[in-house]
Amino acid sequence: MSIRTYFSKAFLSSRFMLWSLFWINLLGTIYGYQWYWKQLTYTAETKSAIFLPFVPDSPTASLFFTAAIGFLLMDSYLLRGTEPRYRWIRGIVEAFAVITSFKYGIWAVSMIWAGVYQGDSVSWQDWMLTISHLGMAAEALLYLRLYTYRPLSIFIVAIWAFLNDYMDYGYGVYPWLPESLEDDLNAVATFTVELSFVSVIVAYVMMKIRLILEKRQP
Repeated sequence: MSIRTYFSKAFLSSRFMLWSLFWINLLGTIYGYQWYWKQLTYTAETKSAIFLPFVPDSPTASLFFTAAIGFLLMDSYLLRGTEPRYRWIRGIVEAFAVITSFKYGIWAVSMIWAGVYQGDSVSWQDWMLTISHLGMAAEALLYLRLYTYRPLSIFIVAIWAFLNDYMDYGYGVYPWLPESLEDDLNAVATFTVELSFVSVIVAYVMMKIRLILEKRQP
């Protein structure tokens, strides 16, 4: 089996691959929310419960990617939905999965190694988080040909992405950073907003490529 086979639409949409990614992401999501539990508790006690949806960025991204895989599994079991409401919800979920998985996959790795660059020691957790978050970004790109989202979905998710950035750095509910980066908060905030722009553009370009490939199909 050639390496191209592993990137083929048939392999990526196989039940083995879909179920594997579904459980990997679901378990990663659970672990991620546990990772954020202290910050969630701290935020609820010192600020307000209204900020809680904006705290756990990475696990929320992986949760939506899990849901996106769930829609693909429904397709694999011939349970395709054709009504507008189904397509609209699916498009929102997919766009959210792509934009946030790519964004926070890159963001987390950047923060870990920026901290290391400034003198933080490297632990096994740093390597684990680096690999898992790079995987988040990669898998968001991997399923380009199987997504269904359209421009309106991207627009809606873009609003959420920038609102999340505003809440994170306007109200101080950003993910806890390595201590060495606390004095670079303005730079981190700028990088995060720029990464939101890049992630939205990536989602849009992926959509355009997908539409071009669909037109080329016989």
